[in-house]
Amino acid sequence: MTEVKIRMPAVAGQFYPGSQTQLRGELGSLVQDRSFKKDALACIMPHAGYTYSGKVAGAVVSKIKIKSSAIILGPNHTGYGKPFSLIASGKWHTPLGDVAVNGALASLLLENDPLLEEDYDAHRFEHSIEVEVPFLQYLKPDISIVPIVVLNAEIDTLEAIGINIARALKAGHAEKDTLIVASSDMTHYESAESAKKKDMAALNDIARMDERKLFNDARKLDMTMCGIAPVIVAMVAAKALGAKYAELIKYQTSGDVTGDNSSVVGYAGVIIN
Repeated sequence: MTEVKIRMPAVAGQFYPGSQTQLRGELGSLVQDRSFKKDALACIMPHAGYTYSGKVAGAVVSKIKIKSSAIILGPNHTGYGKPFSLIASGKWHTPLGDVAVNGALASLLLENDPLLEEDYDAHRFEHSIEVEVPFLQYLKPDISIVPIVVLNAEIDTLEAIGINIARALKAGHAEKDTLIVASSDMTHYESAESAKKKDMAALNDIARMDERKLFNDARKLDMTMCGIAPVIVAMVAAKALGAKYAELIKYQTSGDVTGDNSSVVGYAGVIIN
């Protein structure tokens, strides 16, 4: 019998509560019970500690229908693993329990995108995907996921991955059942004034669904938005699936929590449809 590989939490008890009771309680305070939810193709969520970015992430998931599966795209903070690393089987453990990796969808992605590679090492200690999973799991306990760590790359490469993700979803008739989640924080460790100026420039590019302008502005303005690569991939995939607009749901900085605006990190939540 093949052993089921379980990806254990790397930042439980640090970025979010490590016990089921405490985590469920915190998520309950961050997620709003709304009767009307949008049927989104993709979304952007921050991935800092819940104390700092949880309200932004909670605002996003509160407004959308969580589908049966999610492709979660996160940046690579650790440097481990292949450039575009996918976990194709097993389970993802959180304090709320186990989430299944959608093996069938992972296989479709690998078949339709030669750039994606099955690689566990990139995920072992990476927090950018991990912190999103409990939000999705809280709202849909039986959700399955495909986690993909995306390294920064040239725009043509990122666009190709996005197009191939859309192609794979269409090939498997899975586009209606899959939410694409891009994990990203915004500007890092600048004044609140500077951060908001750069972040609004990035968010305007996202609102226009213009991934090439976002890519170019990131370089021109020296943006430290860590998840530009996964955001671009998600935007391109969503557009290939018919998305027409992106809506900013909530924006704040760590200064809104700490009161210190001299050096902040920005957080934005966006729905793409």
